[in-house]
Amino acid sequence: MGHGGGGHEIGAHKLAQFAGLTFNLDTLYMTWLTMAIVIFLAVIATRRVEIVPRGWQNILEMAVTALLDQIDNNMGPKGRKLAPIIITLFLFLLVGNELGLVPGFTSPTNDINTTLGLALMIVVLVHVVGAIHRGPVRYFKHFFEPYIPFVIINIVEEVAKPITLSFRLFGNILAGEILLIILGMLVPYVIPTAWLAFSVFVGVVQAFIFTILSVSYLSNSLKDEH
Repeated sequence: MGHGGGGHEIGAHKLAQFAGLTFNLDTLYMTWLTMAIVIFLAVIATRRVEIVPRGWQNILEMAVTALLDQIDNNMGPKGRKLAPIIITLFLFLLVGNELGLVPGFTSPTNDINTTLGLALMIVVLVHVVGAIHRGPVRYFKHFFEPYIPFVIINIVEEVAKPITLSFRLFGNILAGEILLIILGMLVPYVIPTAWLAFSVFVGVVQAFIFTILSVSYLSNSLKDEH
């Protein structure tokens, strides 16, 4: 299935081998492009900061303020030290999700390797923050509470976190791009245009859901007790 004007096939990737590893080149290119766009938007919004914000500064401040409110409500004041990585994560997902709607481009988040990598990063961060906040012994001891057999349930829960987090985002973005192509072939013009507008909304919502779930996981690691 061709995607946009670039002829890229959804679900298929251009591969390269290096040091015994296989790399999805299109995913790498789109990831770098997404990072470049996020940096560019941040520079444009902060280049000439004004007391009364306008333009990109206003839009970015609204997004950052909304995320800081979520961080404060879920994580308390201690969550502010994690705000830079959470805000950067949201902006990366937002730009990455929408990139695939541009003809000739693909979303880096339509690749399970990207979404699973981000989810694993969050899970590792959760345990690192928890171990620092409570102390390593006390933190890892809580997996065996209230009784030792409960460690099995806790391990299953920890394994499920990155799987559900990554597959939700990957599935929604990939399915949206595939449906956009199918509708474009079956009923061009009106329905694809409506679906394109809906896909923009879905991209924003999925970036928000991934970020808020990450905030929820991180907030548990900052609590004194589960």
